[in-house]
Amino acid sequence: MIPRWMAHESLTNEDWNWTIAKLGGASQVSAIARESKAFVRAREVCSAVDLLRLTLAYCLGHVGLRATAAWAEAMGLASLSDVALLGRLRNTSDWLARLIGRLLETGRPEAAKGRLIRILDGTAVAKAGSQRGNSLWRIHAAFALPSERFDFLELTDESGGERIDRVPVVRGEIRIADAAFLQVDQIGEVMAEGADVLVRAGWRHARWLDESAQPFDLLAVLKKARRTGQLDQPVWLGRNEKMPPLAMRLVAVRKPPAAIAEARQRARREAQKKSRTASAGTLLACEWVILVTSLSQKSFSTDDILKLYRMRWRIELAFKRLKSLIGLRSPPAQDPRLAKPWLLSHLLMILLVEPLADEFGVSPS
Repeated sequence: MIPRWMAHESLTNEDWNWTIAKLGGASQVSAIARESKAFVRAREVCSAVDLLRLTLAYCLGHVGLRATAAWAEAMGLASLSDVALLGRLRNTSDWLARLIGRLLETGRPEAAKGRLIRILDGTAVAKAGSQRGNSLWRIHAAFALPSERFDFLELTDESGGERIDRVPVVRGEIRIADAAFLQVDQIGEVMAEGADVLVRAGWRHARWLDESAQPFDLLAVLKKARRTGQLDQPVWLGRNEKMPPLAMRLVAVRKPPAAIAEARQRARREAQKKSRTASAGTLLACEWVILVTSLSQKSFSTDDILKLYRMRWRIELAFKRLKSLIGLRSPPAQDPRLAKPWLLSHLLMILLVEPLADEFGVSPS
């Protein structure tokens, strides 16, 4: 009898064959395994397909190496010790990453029929044994609309910061991101490759300039716009000394009173943690949602820009869905050669399971 924790549909024979077919077939899976040195010779494990099944069984089964090895023996899949299984798993990271890349490539939508929207964000899980939460595995992602699918996933450790140019550009896309991605030099590079951007901005996190490359007093402009509660005008963002300022469009909308009060309270709390007092400028900026975009006023109205940015919540739901559907959590192993395959297996599985969840009406909540 197959243990309940191993009765995952992708690990039963019929569904396992479906999984391999989705990954390009046994020959494709095996070729990538050999190229990435995950499967060099048949010893204890007969094929790369069997090794992938073992890898997913361990990583998705949430049990130890010994129990996984015992399951493989009982299934007639492989006969190996937990130590030998550990050695095999440590070499699978590049292979899993390439399988993920293949799935993303085959499902990537095009921008030909209207504009492709790609929302950038990331999530993190703590490394095993992390005490203060500063040792992390980061998952960097792009979520595509209207397909409602991840079309880019990359795994790094805590040193891999959020970058708006991390994701390869699809010409014609609209790239949406929060204030962490207000990286002016990188935004210029993304635009040069044929994308438009829409990014939230913090009032202190950019060098605001006018058309003459002179300082632009953003706070004064926001204060003046309080009466209308809305702002839409050209602005330039300073880049490094060798590059001219980046011509952009500034769009801002004033928040409702309750949201302003909440933002100010949060700003005061953050300042207090650093033994400071929130500045008048910070409290004024708390009144506004500030956006910068390369989208033209002729093609996209102020209201269009605001509606586009509101779509950013979709990736938050997508991450919630990822964690609920496949149980993504901190890997049990401290060894990065084992922790990384553990996480990559979960990312691979979400790309396989996501379309089925939609087909059968699985809620992201």
